[in-house]
Amino acid sequence: MPVPASGTARLLAGGHGGPGVLRPMVDTVLDALAHGAADRGGPLPAGGPAAVDRRIRGAARPLIPDEGEGPHHALRTLVRALTHGAADPADPRCAAHLHCPPLAVATAADFAVSALNPSLDSWDQAPAACALEALTCRALAELVHPDGPAPDALVTTGGTESNQLALLLAREAAGGIGSPLRIICGGNAHHSIHRAAWFLGLPAPHTLPTPTGVLDPAALHTALDRLPDADAPTLVVATAGTTDTGAIDPLPDIADVCDHHAATLHIDAAYGAPLLFSDTLHKRLHGLDRAPTVALDLHKLGWQPVAAGLLAVPDSAALAPLAHHAEYLNADDDTEAGLPDLLGRSFRTTRRPDIFKIAVTLRALGRRGLGDLVDHVCAAAQQLADLIEARPGLELYARPTISTVLFRPTGAPPAAVAALRRRLLHRGTAVLGRAATPEGLWLKATLLNPHTQPDDLRGLLELVEGHTTP
Repeated sequence: MPVPASGTARLLAGGHGGPGVLRPMVDTVLDALAHGAADRGGPLPAGGPAAVDRRIRGAARPLIPDEGEGPHHALRTLVRALTHGAADPADPRCAAHLHCPPLAVATAADFAVSALNPSLDSWDQAPAACALEALTCRALAELVHPDGPAPDALVTTGGTESNQLALLLAREAAGGIGSPLRIICGGNAHHSIHRAAWFLGLPAPHTLPTPTGVLDPAALHTALDRLPDADAPTLVVATAGTTDTGAIDPLPDIADVCDHHAATLHIDAAYGAPLLFSDTLHKRLHGLDRAPTVALDLHKLGWQPVAAGLLAVPDSAALAPLAHHAEYLNADDDTEAGLPDLLGRSFRTTRRPDIFKIAVTLRALGRRGLGDLVDHVCAAAQQLADLIEARPGLELYARPTISTVLFRPTGAPPAAVAALRRRLLHRGTAVLGRAATPEGLWLKATLLNPHTQPDDLRGLLELVEGHTTP
């Protein structure tokens, strides 16, 4: 008996019949993606928030119809509207944030996960995903801590959760809730450090000024010297790839200062850690392995669909404080019988196997393949800096460390820089970020598209110059 159009929406993605059900729907999605991108015609929808809201209201209503319209109509309408109204990180003019264009192979892998829907809160919900996560986490942790006794990593939703986990582990090592743990970071540290301290009931971090953009080891040494109660546990947070400029703190020197003062070191390398894949650029992360906890994030400089964060440690024993028990998920007799206990691997209970797309990407490209992509975007950042320096009407903040470039119209005051950025956004012609330094406000180009060419960079600068005057 034929299934009504609305009834086909009730068919399942899994089982023997799942692939046959999905195939025509995937075709509909791909067609809608293509039409939506053509509708948009650029890196961002034109017209600003009001125009996007109007289009979405028109496409989405009725949100909850009395009778379903069927999967193809719903997919065609809403996927096209979503694509029309999306910021497209695959467009070379979309370079505002640490928001990468995902690799097709990673996206395809993520599709498989959605169809199978494993959940990593107990082994019997995700047997293969559980085993693959353990293998892949260890392999990635070994890149960060090659000499660790038992390197391991936890999968997170990104740098924010990784930093939160790092502070939690430091708090527990210092005595748990109510511990005297102190946190010191630079003014260049990610906002999630302060937020995690608040969330965990820790004192607000002592924040050192970073006028040069990086944490100064001498200033850190002085600050640690001046802290009362020298024996109180202290966590120092360094950054390998700041959000604003991509700067990397002097990690070996900071690690030396931490050793001298018996302070624990955490490194937020959510942006910079993929430099480890590069045969040449990995040297910029010298000293990374000296931190007991390191945050990394492959949905930034790793070309993964969101989410793809990790927290790496040199010894899996360091993760013991995260152990948690729920009789229906990790009963003692099940664990003793050999079923893996997964509740100590995340704050979350229900959890997608986000590691799968990472594992597929690593297998498909290899370390050198990913390293080539890292090299390309970092080289593109240097090319963009060269082009800016060659234009009298533009001003470069500094040579890029990773793939972030700050620039502005020469001598432009902050209000003019902010207004220029908003004009580009409203017209949908370019998506640039903003970053404030002691020298003022700058436009920020974060180059994460490994297919960006010099002509794309020149075109981006021409757009900026053409919109400098309202």
